[in-house]
Amino acid sequence: MQRFDTKLHRYPFSPIVSRPRYDWPDGKRLAAYFALNIEAFEFGRNPGNDFTSMPSPPFQRGYAYRDFGNRVGVWRILNLFEQFGIPLTIIANGSVYDVCPEVLAACRKPGYELVAHGWTNSERQIDMDEPAERAMLSNVVRRITEEEGKRPEGWLGPFLSQSPRTPELLKEAGFKYMLDWYFDEQPIRFKTDNGPILAVPYPAMELNDLPAYINRGASDEEFERMLIDAFDEQLEDSRQFPLVYAASFHTFLTGQPHRLRKLRRVLEHISRHRDRVWFTTPGHIAAHADSMLPL
Repeated sequence: MQRFDTKLHRYPFSPIVSRPRYDWPDGKRLAAYFALNIEAFEFGRNPGNDFTSMPSPPFQRGYAYRDFGNRVGVWRILNLFEQFGIPLTIIANGSVYDVCPEVLAACRKPGYELVAHGWTNSERQIDMDEPAERAMLSNVVRRITEEEGKRPEGWLGPFLSQSPRTPELLKEAGFKYMLDWYFDEQPIRFKTDNGPILAVPYPAMELNDLPAYINRGASDEEFERMLIDAFDEQLEDSRQFPLVYAASFHTFLTGQPHRLRKLRRVLEHISRHRDRVWFTTPGHIAAHADSMLPL
């Protein structure tokens, strides 16, 4: 049986109620960001489950379903967030520049941030050996830097899949924070053999449309309620300590017309509390927390 070094020393146990208090900018206590996953898949490789049955080769049904997101769904979502004046965090595969560059060009807006998300969503880091993973990271950083004029600071692995050495390789590649580890509602320093990297909260399993709809079978109405209830609860909790509210969407799921109506209602509700919420991106959250957290 393969064994992994669990590296339990990577982050110490720390109850949130016992930590030093700090504020986000302008004295706010709740930071909120919305992540939009823009992904590219290789035809013939399994893109993941869908609502009907387990896929089988050549996986054309799942491929086409996800392609809808880049052709149609993403434009609905971008337009909606533009209407509300709320910035988006764009979590993108490097290969999107080859497959549908127009999509990422439309995401170059003030206040938006691009987070690196592997080269393609058809591969996982856990399946790579160290040279292959290092080369992939380097390729992603190079391509994003060439296209955007600046390197990415944040990382989210496809399928949130890490190898045992991923944190070290991310730090080696110059990343300042990662979203793969969701164990808190505040940014936390995460130890690597190459020095600390920040773990910023990301809704891996909860306020994420893909596991909600496909894995757990939540209805559209249930997911809408989850997004609002979580926001309301965290807004109240943030009176005690700073928190991060984060929600994640996929273009082929939330970009469906019936779901966009529900997302509009969510944003209408959240926008009523602008005076108490810092609408931002994980990069800005990481930078602010880095200045507040003890070394």
